[in-house]
Amino acid sequence: MTSFDTSPTLNVWRALLALAVVFVMLATTGWTALRSQRDHTPLQVSLSAWEHGRLDGHRLPDPHATPARLAAFFATLSEAQRGLLAHRYPLAVGNMNGAPVDLRYEANRIALGQARSLELKRMHDSRLTPGGQHEAGRRMHRLESLMTPGRHILAFDPEGSGRIAEVFGDLPEAERISVVVPGVDTDLLTFQRTARKYSAPAGMAESLYDAERDARPGTRTAVIAWADYTAPGGIGMDAATVTRASQGAIRLDALVRALPGKAPVSLFCHSYGSVVCGVAARMLPDRVTDIAVAGSPGMRAAKASHLHTSARVWAMRDADDWIQDVPYLELGGLGHGADPMSGAFGARRLSAGGAKGHAGYFEPGRESLRNFAEIGVGAYRSVDCADDAGACRDDLSVDAMAGRA
Repeated sequence: MTSFDTSPTLNVWRALLALAVVFVMLATTGWTALRSQRDHTPLQVSLSAWEHGRLDGHRLPDPHATPARLAAFFATLSEAQRGLLAHRYPLAVGNMNGAPVDLRYEANRIALGQARSLELKRMHDSRLTPGGQHEAGRRMHRLESLMTPGRHILAFDPEGSGRIAEVFGDLPEAERISVVVPGVDTDLLTFQRTARKYSAPAGMAESLYDAERDARPGTRTAVIAWADYTAPGGIGMDAATVTRASQGAIRLDALVRALPGKAPVSLFCHSYGSVVCGVAARMLPDRVTDIAVAGSPGMRAAKASHLHTSARVWAMRDADDWIQDVPYLELGGLGHGADPMSGAFGARRLSAGGAKGHAGYFEPGRESLRNFAEIGVGAYRSVDCADDAGACRDDLSVDAMAGRA
């Protein structure tokens, strides 16, 4: 008689594999319909109009051209011509890597105003349910808030749950640039919060910007709250797989390559955002000097060296963070690999003192935030390590090119 292993461990592996197969089938069968829908989003409509548009009788360049090509095009235009394009094609220009930063701010302010007007109409649309009207009201108020004078919106897409990116500081003049990459449940409505302000992307970035200026007042810094990818909604199948992270990684790489100037860039990746950063690591340009993760479920790698990046890789986790109870494995597309806080992974382990759980890493006054700020301004010798020996500060004078081996 043939015997079969019916141990609980084997049954768990089989269940995970079955879930992975179901996920792949659902993703494959739904792809065509989703692709068709994406062709008619407001952003796609604006890009299509740009592709068929002209300026003074001349065709406009491919909106998907390299940032350098698009930057060269905008450099040939007068201020009036640039403004005309922003008003004609606000979503296209507002999301165009290579367009001048200030022009993107202007275009996105116009696009936000248009989206706000649409939601205002939907609030009073009798064809919507009361719940739908209420949701339209929430979106309208969020868009109105994002239009507040002094806010700098670098990217905006109203489709679905919405994507957004905001800049704190003077991005074109920055000597150091930081990018906050958030995790699950990130969208237009959760981009900022009144309660628990520093658990939302806008609050995280604002807090980091203030901490960086405190850490090194003489350094010109800019921080980007980057919610410009479609994050998983909740702790479900999307959060357990790499699909959303792979899509986000491409967008993150495009952002970094389009940033003005040559300032070093540091990535601060929270929760599922660390999966995005892990997938993006090998494709990112060398101006990314640091990738720091907090509350990470894994970076899709067994070791930091397997990320194939020249950037220093840092990790922190609060002792009360529930993420430590998530299985650190990858099987059949489920899970995100090794624990970045394990000694075998090889990241520089930082103290997360005072973070208090999964959402508290960017709270003002916490050691976790101060450590991030020191990395953001390049003050590596000032960080506090997770161990008393200060191992996370070892070999900081040596170029971190070993990660490409």
